[in-house]
Amino acid sequence: MVIIENGGANTASLRHALERLAVAPDLTSDAAAIRAASHVILPGVGAARDAMSRLRARGLDDLIPRLTQPVLGICLGMQLLYESSEEGATPCLGVIRGTARRLVALPGRPVPHMGWNQLTPTASAALLEGIESGAHAYFVHSYALPIGAETIASTDYGDEFSAVIARDNFFGMQFHPERSAHTGARLLENFLALT
Repeated sequence: MVIIENGGANTASLRHALERLAVAPDLTSDAAAIRAASHVILPGVGAARDAMSRLRARGLDDLIPRLTQPVLGICLGMQLLYESSEEGATPCLGVIRGTARRLVALPGRPVPHMGWNQLTPTASAALLEGIESGAHAYFVHSYALPIGAETIASTDYGDEFSAVIARDNFFGMQFHPERSAHTGARLLENFLALT
């Protein structure tokens, strides 16, 4: 399995989380290695425009949407799977229809949304095996995807948004599973079990 090296992403904690599951991921931006991997993770921290610029520079913007193995986008990586982001009016990978929109700050709910919040499964899915409604995950983000056909779990932060998505072999988690204790470990384990 591989983690796509796309700069700006905090991959160390993700690698440690996977190593605790007895998986030694390669960190790479090499197209051949990504194509050959059993599973691919697209992490993301930072701005959508910068992340997409790095993917384009490496030719990965064309490769990622054509992958056939399980692909997991984490945080910004999930947002990049969609058509676009309001953040800098950025065109993204276009695997899934929709636009990441800035969260609305409300009294007691500042943006960025940072900290623990609850997951509400909205569909039965192998990725969510063993995840109870109300399980906590750790979020750090300012943009999110609305509830859609791909949503399999949601979170409420003033408004509901997609917390976990699935479409064919593409999956996404708006939170950081590597920082989400038992819930995150189970989700990563479930992802690795997908074929």
